[in-house]
Amino acid sequence: MKRILSMVLIMSLTVFAFAGCSEKPAETTEETPAVEETADGVKTGLAVISSAEKSADAAEEDGLAQVDSIAVAVMVDADGKILKAEIDTAQTKVNFSKEGKLVTDKASEFKSKQELGTEYGMAKASTIGKDWADQANAFETFVEGKTVEEVKSFSLDEETHLTDADMMASVTIKVGPYIEAIEKAVANAQVLGAGATDKLGLGLETTIEKSKDFDAAESKDGLAQVYTYYTATTFADDGVITSSIIDASQTNINFDATGKITTDLTAALQTKNELGDAYGMKSASGIGKEWNEQADAFSKYVVGKTAEEVGAVAVDEEGHATDADVTASVTVGIAEFQTVVAKAFATAK
Repeated sequence: MKRILSMVLIMSLTVFAFAGCSEKPAETTEETPAVEETADGVKTGLAVISSAEKSADAAEEDGLAQVDSIAVAVMVDADGKILKAEIDTAQTKVNFSKEGKLVTDKASEFKSKQELGTEYGMAKASTIGKDWADQANAFETFVEGKTVEEVKSFSLDEETHLTDADMMASVTIKVGPYIEAIEKAVANAQVLGAGATDKLGLGLETTIEKSKDFDAAESKDGLAQVYTYYTATTFADDGVITSSIIDASQTNINFDATGKITTDLTAALQTKNELGDAYGMKSASGIGKEWNEQADAFSKYVVGKTAEEVGAVAVDEEGHATDADVTASVTVGIAEFQTVVAKAFATAK
């Protein structure tokens, strides 16, 4: 509910962000609208790369379950050139004690690095006096207008810092991980209806609400579950959505009664779209659809609507849609989908 209220606030603040937003009511049908292929063949792409390797057991200090998820959204033209790129990172830290108890409040708000802005606190330690968001935004401008091959040809040192003096004037963070994510986003990109002049937004929303203490009665490990939702969404000048991709990562880090991590932190982490049928929702779904299929259906459903109209789709107390046109193909909770679309609209450029 807190996230729904946050989404409503975002919408109220950004409703005038695009001039002349459409006032035409959204038309709903039981069928997913066909993708309108633009003449310029612009593709929309999203990629997420996650790691939990910075997590640590509890000892004299509380244990740490840390999940770092790099997210990149791109628009790519028919020649493979990156028209626009958006970069963000969800760096989520969950503490637990050596008694196997969660220390971090499960209702905590987790902002992405872009949302934190100057609150992230890098500027004071930066040799160029710039925070992470400023540097990420500057790097976005470096990759725009280039192909992946050109981006991969940037001169880097062994730690993947840029070595070009002009670039170093505005970017001193390690860019290797972002180049990897950009390459992945471009590889994932598809023609979904975006046009070359559209705005591109990237929205992230993180929760740890399903985390649990060690259960002594049943001898079950504690759980730090970091659940992050993502969208790459494009908007026409009037604010109407032209393409959208929605994904999520559910990273589970277990710990025992002594605060020792029992999860393999080196295991590859995949998003729900990457897992596909391996996620295992289809057999339990009332409509026989896997999570990625339902997310894709909702992504297509929002095309042709404004972010405000998406936010107005009715949901129940658990965040599930109540409109039959939506529930025919989407029975998973959509409240977080609405939130990330609203965030993408608020920051689109």
